[in-house]
Amino acid sequence: MESLPQDTTMLFSFINMKLRDQYDSLDSLCEDLNVDKEALIKKLSKGGFEYNESLKKFW
Repeated sequence: MESLPQDTTMLFSFINMKLRDQYDSLDSLCEDLNVDKEALIKKLSKGGFEYNESLKKFW
């Protein structure tokens, strides 16, 4: 996760942009960027963001 933005709000924006523009799922994003999915979800949830799989975004 070192290569991702460390600020939670910037991370939220970055991940949603990537999901919208490049990836068809959070799994494919995490696999491609070599990011632990659970760690990403946990970090964003601490900032108040929740992943919605049907919408394919954090909110």
